[in-house]
Amino acid sequence: MTHVKNLSPMSRFKLSIIIPVYNEINTLPQVIERVLDQPFDLEIIIVDDCSTDGTQDYLKRILNPNIKIIFHKENQGKGGAIRTAQSHVSGDFVIIQDADLEYQPEEYGHLLVPLLSGQADVVYGSRFLDTHQAFSFWNFFANKILNLLTNVLYNTILTDMECGYKAFRADIFKAIRIKSNGFDLEPELTAKIFKQKLKVVEIPITYFGRSYSEGKKISWRDFFPAVRALIKYRFVD
Repeated sequence: MTHVKNLSPMSRFKLSIIIPVYNEINTLPQVIERVLDQPFDLEIIIVDDCSTDGTQDYLKRILNPNIKIIFHKENQGKGGAIRTAQSHVSGDFVIIQDADLEYQPEEYGHLLVPLLSGQADVVYGSRFLDTHQAFSFWNFFANKILNLLTNVLYNTILTDMECGYKAFRADIFKAIRIKSNGFDLEPELTAKIFKQKLKVVEIPITYFGRSYSEGKKISWRDFFPAVRALIKYRFVD
């Protein structure tokens, strides 16, 4: 993959990185370090969703003016964490960064280029267009069905609707009324993005998926809520 490290001097902007967190003490410190290492004017918004594994204790020790930390009093799911973060965004662009090591912060520049050029309002990373670890057959099959349903319902040609690596113009991101609490967040965002007829560009990203024994949380059970969300938000807001 081509990594874009040096952006045009005309593209001075503030980048908001949202990190939803639930029980990620094993990977979160490295993710934060790698995010802070990126060459942008950064604002990091971390929303802890009632972690119980020591993540909260770690976050309480962070003293960095560029990092905002919000603690949920009740577990609300990934969608709830992203919804909480919306009102804290002050940057020009927003990227959602999961707290594991599946997506690479070093690719922020790659995600931002279509936004900075005006080519896109939203950028989707795709796990199926470049190097990635092998998927299980059933995960691959479920993703293909969800992509097909998305493309039929919203008249597009996405290859990876469920990918969690998305970049937005901040004004567009903050205007989306997120209702989902769980992993049906991705189909809800997709529905509301395409119903607005926003400019969307899909680019390849590198992806190194972790196993369930390593803490992966999304499973085949999330397939059916995703289908319901795609159909529901096609017709309601």
